[in-house]
Amino acid sequence: MLIIGLTGSIGMGKSATSQMLREAGLVVHDADAAVHELYASTAVPLIEAEFPGTTFEGRVDRHRLAERVLGDAAALGNLESLIHPMIAESRQRFLQHHAARGRKIAVLDIPLLFETGIEPEVDLILVVTAAPAVQRQRVLSRPGMTPVRFQQILQKQMPDSRKRLRAHAIIWTDQGFAAARRQIEGLLRACAGMAGRRIDA
Repeated sequence: MLIIGLTGSIGMGKSATSQMLREAGLVVHDADAAVHELYASTAVPLIEAEFPGTTFEGRVDRHRLAERVLGDAAALGNLESLIHPMIAESRQRFLQHHAARGRKIAVLDIPLLFETGIEPEVDLILVVTAAPAVQRQRVLSRPGMTPVRFQQILQKQMPDSRKRLRAHAIIWTDQGFAAARRQIEGLLRACAGMAGRRIDA
């Protein structure tokens, strides 16, 4: 199975690219969606114990949790030490499931792929990017987003310029959806027949 690692900084269009890959017939493991599931189940008591007052009615309150950890490297590290192993297990189950069903390509949508050292787990790294002005406009248009919070998020992410240098392929999303789809189609043509790694079920 060929494993594509999809990543990109906030506001670059990674979610839209992920959806286009699904529409092209690929299976995608969404790390953010996996976190949402954990925040409504397994992770709740662990996070409440570590960050009291950040859960409500059996779910993690993402806004409260973000206020607690953003700008606090130690707190963020504690949160990641709780969540990342759970996400890794979810990722492995996903790959085993689809390998057993004969899938040739799988996509791991991981916002912090570089930052969390997951590069060795993938065969091809796809970075989604856009011009800085477009990125800023997209992010600041989100409800509740402020310039300060935007900068805090950027500080914990590898700069986009470095991500592009480490990518095997790049999708530019600031030229419209049609242009992005054409780039994806070209990528998938190039991937056809590429050998990936063995995933033991």
